[in-house]
Amino acid sequence: MTEQAGAIEVAMRIGWAGRLARYLRSIAAIVWKDVVAEFRSRELLGGMLVFALLVILIFNFALELDIRTRESVATGVLWVTFAFAGTLGLNRSMAMEKDRGSLDGLLLAPVDRSAIYFGKALGNLLFMLIVEAIVIPTFSVLYNLNLLKAGLLLVVLLGSVGYIAVGTLLSSMAVQARTRDVLLPILLFPVAVPVLLASVKASNGFLIGLEMVEIWPWLNLLIAYDIIFIAVSFMVFDFIVEE
Repeated sequence: MTEQAGAIEVAMRIGWAGRLARYLRSIAAIVWKDVVAEFRSRELLGGMLVFALLVILIFNFALELDIRTRESVATGVLWVTFAFAGTLGLNRSMAMEKDRGSLDGLLLAPVDRSAIYFGKALGNLLFMLIVEAIVIPTFSVLYNLNLLKAGLLLVVLLGSVGYIAVGTLLSSMAVQARTRDVLLPILLFPVAVPVLLASVKASNGFLIGLEMVEIWPWLNLLIAYDIIFIAVSFMVFDFIVEE
């Protein structure tokens, strides 16, 4: 009996490992599909990057401020840029899937629907991080500020994860509507207020050199937001795409 129980346990572990491997391969295939399609067309990434650079240029010329005032508004301008560029990318990502008919193909594929969500979310996050990697040094030069700090970059990563997590879910909902370009910002911005507020406050804390005890509450809010919305999206994505 002991040997039988051991064999059953080993078989169950192998079965779980196999299912997990197939699940991860499905996610990787969706991410790879998005990356290959984007680097062929450069439609999504190019639009996000041009839009982000235009926004920081406009703010740079519009806000002729002294260095201390610039420090106080810099992180707000930075996250406004990320939020607008990210929303543009989220909208176009799901709209292209819908317009090309590949969204129906993904839904008909014999994979767990949550793998589609994670694949799309990771692809969107990758594109947003590429844009941020170009925008942050450009922003630093234009505003004469050093944004290349480890703590601030960590905040950018955490904020981007939360924004993309909820944005991918809501863009999947809005893509079915005729007014999807208008509907997504209306749905997304109110829900994303906590992550944007925490990102601005934490980024500003690292930029002006506050003590960690003052920054930790905002970092904790970011981490909690990321975990909650990733979990919620995992649970409800199947029902949203079915509708």
